[in-house]
Amino acid sequence: MSLAKYKKAWKKQPEDHDKISISEIYRMTQSKSTSIVKWIFIIGIIEFIFMNSLSLIFYDDTATQREMIEKFGMTAVIHIIQIITYLITLYFLYMFYKNYKEISVTDATKSLMSKIIQTRKTVRNYVIFNLSFVVFISILMVIASLRTEYSHFDTKQSAIFILSMLIAIVLMVFIFWLFYQLLYGILLRKLKINYKNLLELESK
Repeated sequence: MSLAKYKKAWKKQPEDHDKISISEIYRMTQSKSTSIVKWIFIIGIIEFIFMNSLSLIFYDDTATQREMIEKFGMTAVIHIIQIITYLITLYFLYMFYKNYKEISVTDATKSLMSKIIQTRKTVRNYVIFNLSFVVFISILMVIASLRTEYSHFDTKQSAIFILSMLIAIVLMVFIFWLFYQLLYGILLRKLKINYKNLLELESK
């Protein structure tokens, strides 16, 4: 029986059986939440591997970008940014794993509700970080391009180039946002439903 059907049957049954039903619904909600958080962790790992694989596939393009960055005198800064990015990404993956382990052993309704909120917050911060990183690197590349490859541009040409790049960055961020909505949005919505179910149980 699905959780929704179980809840419907629980509301129709005599009050004497409420405690047993509440316990069953709680266990089902916890099991579903644990599964969702586990998938968030798995997807995070797959995404990390996938993005790093893309760097190897497009190695020639990244090499060209490195040459441009070297001309701009930002090699050391880029290396530091890469290290910090890896560390932050690994931190979020650790938090995904930590949330999964903690939510799987939670034995109190309020505690489970708290873990669901924490998981949703962690995922949202992760998405914000990734989108902010894309914007930061894109802007840095635009500046580097203007200082190296397109240093001969006059004011009008530079303005047109910057405007076109800003539009491209906005579109790229929007595409990434849709990508993350597909990856994590569905799972977060399911967690939100579970949270509402727990609120209803808590009121009983």
